[in-house]
Amino acid sequence: MGSVLVKLLQEISAMGKEQEIRPYESGPETIQRVLSSYEIGQKLRRLRLRKKLGLVDLGKHTGLSPSMLSQLENGKLVPTLPTLARIAMVFDVGLDYFFSDRKKRGLFSVVRAAERMRFPDRPDSPAPAYWFEVLAFSAQEKSLQAYLAEFEPRAPGQVGEHVHEGAEFLFVISGELGLRYEDEETILKEGDSVYFDASHPHAYRSAGKDKARAVVVTTPPRL
Repeated sequence: MGSVLVKLLQEISAMGKEQEIRPYESGPETIQRVLSSYEIGQKLRRLRLRKKLGLVDLGKHTGLSPSMLSQLENGKLVPTLPTLARIAMVFDVGLDYFFSDRKKRGLFSVVRAAERMRFPDRPDSPAPAYWFEVLAFSAQEKSLQAYLAEFEPRAPGQVGEHVHEGAEFLFVISGELGLRYEDEETILKEGDSVYFDASHPHAYRSAGKDKARAVVVTTPPRL
């Protein structure tokens, strides 16, 4: 199974587990929306027409009903992996065919406000230090990661540090944000921004009485 497919399954699994945190939509609706960006139905239709097969003929080869195949092609039904595997074998293609962009189009991906989901900094944390929403989760092969983060008021010693590869940029939308970097805390206010090497220990907290909000952008490491 290709890395693209594995990544997709991980994203869907994470969304399903966390959907109750901010239930803008149901689990099936989230999966349907994520899968729709891959245009699986259109790819299935192209394969079928290329082989000059009707829905009835394809149904005989796959064991699936023509009605189900029609719904898959029209995007009205979310395919399961066993279903896709059965179809892929008929057309002699790998599963990754359905999860790759064969058109090489310019990347353009819109995420509506109501589509985002809210996650804690740690899934098992009883009192998260901050919450975040992924701003571009539907885009494939991203060169950066963008988040909307909301930080809880905390004392300086109540937040844990973390590190990750690449660089990080942060722009404060509201409140006062305390950013500890290499054992030194900097207070950032509304409109302030900061860029830093994220491979060094850093931590965040709201330094005021109210929550602080910021847009956070991270980039992969330079090769």
